[in-house]
Amino acid sequence: MGSVGGGVAAPRSWSRWVVVCVVVVLLPGCGGHPKDVLTPVADTSPQSPKVDMLIATTRTRSTVPGEMFNGERARAPAFADMTISIPPSKVRKEGQVAWPKRLPSNPATDFATIRADDLNVENAKKWLSASVRKTPDGSVLVFIHGFNNRFEDAVYRFAQIVHDSGVHSAPVLVTWPSRGSLLAYGYDRESTNYTRNALETLFQYLAKDPEVKEVSILAHSMGNWLALESLRQMAIRNGRLPAKFKNVMLAAPDVDVDVFSQQIVDMGKQHPQFTLFVSRDDKALAFSRRVWGDVSRLGAIDPEQEPYKKELEDNKIVVIDLTKIKSGDSMNHGKFAESPQIVQLIGQRISEGQTLTDSHVGLGDQILVATTGAAAAAGNVAGLVLAAPVAVVDQDTRDNYATHVGSLSGPGRAQPVAFKKCNPARPTPSCQR
Repeated sequence: MGSVGGGVAAPRSWSRWVVVCVVVVLLPGCGGHPKDVLTPVADTSPQSPKVDMLIATTRTRSTVPGEMFNGERARAPAFADMTISIPPSKVRKEGQVAWPKRLPSNPATDFATIRADDLNVENAKKWLSASVRKTPDGSVLVFIHGFNNRFEDAVYRFAQIVHDSGVHSAPVLVTWPSRGSLLAYGYDRESTNYTRNALETLFQYLAKDPEVKEVSILAHSMGNWLALESLRQMAIRNGRLPAKFKNVMLAAPDVDVDVFSQQIVDMGKQHPQFTLFVSRDDKALAFSRRVWGDVSRLGAIDPEQEPYKKELEDNKIVVIDLTKIKSGDSMNHGKFAESPQIVQLIGQRISEGQTLTDSHVGLGDQILVATTGAAAAAGNVAGLVLAAPVAVVDQDTRDNYATHVGSLSGPGRAQPVAFKKCNPARPTPSCQR
């Protein structure tokens, strides 16, 4: 297919890919699921399980009905109270998010939003206090999603994890400004840095709240960078991390292994029990490694090889190797949330005091990354133009490509990319022109 390091395939190879793309477009089932699914619906399936969660976000409030928050950065954190209905087990496999095939969502067969209320800071504190009192142990579970996640992805994935794991902690979703595009890697990374202070503020509040007896943190992908940096800041500011911060679960962490070693040192001797989920066949982390100077990413190491084995043992870090676990995720990046056994293990670790995300990655995105290399992810317009034919592969790729080209155009110059045969069940900016 040509050079992986940024070269363009030879004309004959490129033509072959275009033919493949056209064939794939003609296949059924490429439309994905509807977007903007968060408009509350009536609870027409009262027997369906419900998950109540507190949302803390640095995203900007959206004007699009059903989206709630978009991928842009807000000047101040916002809060919301959401209730998600999960269809009965007879119509959904554990580890799966049952996205609606059409709108409005049907609570009997789909994940559905039953309530979505904005909260100010004081009401968010009241929600947390009331929810913590309902738990058997005064515990809180904080989930921080990863790269390439729309707001709805994070909400529904966390609801799935909470339900399938059986945890009884008060669930708090921290969602940072991700544009939900494979090609917005740099923007997403800087958005985690943008959110560090807000997350540390939340951690400081949980540490001081006498009603909160125990805090567990579950982070996925790039969200691990945000979690670790916020914990590091807190430890440096306070001199130590609070003892009530019991568990930090690092799922497929997109973190430089050398930087992680230093972060652990900076946190001091009193740090939480870290559990690391790794998978050596994680394609998303393989791409990230290329972007970041060919330095190993923490979530893709072989824990039995040195120097990792000794460092993990020295810091008493528990490692769960998911390499041999099969996943419905083509990138092998969300195994921790999709495997029923692993999700239940997460629940057990939290309860005992000891793959997460829905990334809309189309086949065309993967081809695009392979043909244009890191230049495309860094915002190279020429690379995107050369790779444009692959954007016809599927709806996810068309959405991601259109969004990325718009962001590269600069303020006031973003133009939607016109694509034909848009899926009416999943409208995009280009479809709505």
